[in-house]
Amino acid sequence: MEQTIQDLLTRRSVRAYTSQMPSDEDLATICKAGTYAPSGRSTQCPIILAVTNKELRDRMSRLNAQVMGADSDPFYGAPAVLVVLVDQDKGCTPFEDGCLVMGNMLNAAHALGLASCWVNRAKEVFASPEGKVILAELGIKGNYVGIGNCIVGYPATAIPEAKPRKEDYIHWVK
Repeated sequence: MEQTIQDLLTRRSVRAYTSQMPSDEDLATICKAGTYAPSGRSTQCPIILAVTNKELRDRMSRLNAQVMGADSDPFYGAPAVLVVLVDQDKGCTPFEDGCLVMGNMLNAAHALGLASCWVNRAKEVFASPEGKVILAELGIKGNYVGIGNCIVGYPATAIPEAKPRKEDYIHWVK
C-alpha cells in the first residue's frame, strides 16, 4: 500500500522522451490498469487505442499540432500514444469515465518506471474529418469522442520535482 501512495505522490508529467519503445508487456499492463478505472454504472464506455505504429503516431501528432497551430511534436518524442476515446451514446458519465482511465494509465506507467504525460486535443483530432478516417481505418464504429492522449516512453531528461502544493488545496469540514 505504501508503494501505491508513493507512486501517486511522485508521478510527474514528462515532456522529453527517448525513441526507445516500451515493451508490449508494459504497455499492455498500462492499458489493463486503464480498463480497471471506475465507470458510471460500470458501463465501461471508454476504449483505448494503443498506438505503437510510428506512421500512425506521427500522423496523429501532425493532426494534434494542427489543432494548436504549431508544427512541433505535441507528443514530445514519446514513441507510444495511448488514446482514450468514449462512445457518447453509451454510459451516463462518458467524459468522467475517460478521465479516470487516463489517470489510471498515467499512474500505472509511473509504477512501471516509465514516463508519461496527458496531451490534450484528442477531442478535436478525432472530431476532424481525418480523425474520423483514422477511426474508420481501424474499424472503430460508434459515436466516439477523444478524451486524451497518454504518451508513454522513457524519459530523455530527469523527472521534474513536484511543485509545492497550494495552502488552501484541502478544506476540512468536520
